[in-house]
Amino acid sequence: MRKIILASASPRRRELLAQIGLDFEVLTSEADESVHALEPAAACRELAARKAEAVREHLVREGRGNEDLIIVGADTIVVLGNEILGKPHDPEDAARMLRLLSGRGHEVWTGVCVLSAGERVSFAEKTDVYVARLTEEDIAFYLSTGEPFDKAGSYGIQGMFARYIEKIDGDYNNVVGLPVGRLWRDCLKGLLEE
Repeated sequence: MRKIILASASPRRRELLAQIGLDFEVLTSEADESVHALEPAAACRELAARKAEAVREHLVREGRGNEDLIIVGADTIVVLGNEILGKPHDPEDAARMLRLLSGRGHEVWTGVCVLSAGERVSFAEKTDVYVARLTEEDIAFYLSTGEPFDKAGSYGIQGMFARYIEKIDGDYNNVVGLPVGRLWRDCLKGLLEE
């Protein structure tokens, strides 16, 4: 069977790939994650491609460039209006984002890029997420959990923040960080059956 490489340090993405029964290796990408003036679908696809390409370059430098590998890069962004809410810089930035999300709907986009034997397939998946109105006490409590600090938009739907989610429209796994159903159907199933 062909080897899958996950180009991500995210423990959530690891859990999701394992959940659908895949064996894979993790190689963390050191790709630049800054994004400027791209619409959300293009921004997250570009970031996912950077991660996958960086891992491919690393493998070539290690002498593994001719192995029959499937490299999966992914990046998730949170979009409110015209603003991309990345990972918070500090607790004040996390609180600012949570106040912005309070009582409103926003979009979560995950871009995926799959590299395999000279082929490149990418897509972006969107899920709409609706957050209940948050009090300052809610925000202070959530900050005290430590959860917001490594997550786009300063929250993780799979953790304590679930208590503040009113509803979602779309793929829950996409909000967690990897739309594994679409990844399997559109990319991996065909590649693994070759």
